[in-house]
Amino acid sequence: MAQSARTRTPVLDVAYESSGPADGLPVLLLHGFPYDVRSFDGVVALVNAAGFRTVVPWLRGYGGTQFLSANTLRSGEQAALGQDLLELLDALRIRKAVLAGYDWGGRAACVVSALWPQRVAGLVSCTGYNIQDIANSHRPADPAHEARLWYQYYFHTERGRNGLIEKRREISRLLWKMWSPNWAFDDATFDRTAGSFDNQDFVDVVIHSYRHRTGNVAGDPRYAAVEARLAAQPDIHVPAVNLHGAADGVTPVGRSEAHGRHFTAAYQRRVLENVGHNVPQEAPQAFADAILQLCKDASA
Repeated sequence: MAQSARTRTPVLDVAYESSGPADGLPVLLLHGFPYDVRSFDGVVALVNAAGFRTVVPWLRGYGGTQFLSANTLRSGEQAALGQDLLELLDALRIRKAVLAGYDWGGRAACVVSALWPQRVAGLVSCTGYNIQDIANSHRPADPAHEARLWYQYYFHTERGRNGLIEKRREISRLLWKMWSPNWAFDDATFDRTAGSFDNQDFVDVVIHSYRHRTGNVAGDPRYAAVEARLAAQPDIHVPAVNLHGAADGVTPVGRSEAHGRHFTAAYQRRVLENVGHNVPQEAPQAFADAILQLCKDASA
């Protein structure tokens, strides 16, 4: 049974769920936008049953996670997400863990794996190498891919910001459908997650994230040194499994084919047929299998 808990880092009061044997190898499960910890319910049961501990936090701007100071920039930049994860590991006194995530959570996991590999026993990342190349974000992609990013351009406008304020559930539900066209989720499934979007910082964090990644707003100076390291597009030197849903409506499956060059340790890429963007909730067994392979290898 998952236990709800809280812990403080230098910036956040983090809400999270923890379950499984206390002495098991920790596995941190990290959600994306616009989702929350409920994405991992099926995965948690499988990982715990195999003897491993799980920690599932709400990211900054989601659910019960709160900023400690009203003066902190509500940044959604990749360095902030990575630093949040590192500081959570410190707060929970976790020396080393398997990190597994998708979308924003996958990015946080990639950041920590690249910059602090001594803290990572293994990495599960969806759609591959998720560290943003912000310096080259001005270069256009092919038009078909640009069309998939309509929501990002929308969020660059005040109309989009107001849309997210007033219609965050409608936008999020539309994105779920577009990004996972084969996932027949029901109203109850969506509603269990949608409450996490009522966090008072949700809109600010989301808008900053999508504006920062294209260089259109400044980041938080607290994370400038980390962003500078990420600008070098560092390789990842920990064992990794890349899961890519073949029906992902954001990132076409071919876009991760060349990402293996960024992974210098044991690396596998697995394409999941009929699976979209929210891999852990759509295919919990496949997601858990990747985690358990890394856990067993790390425990050997």
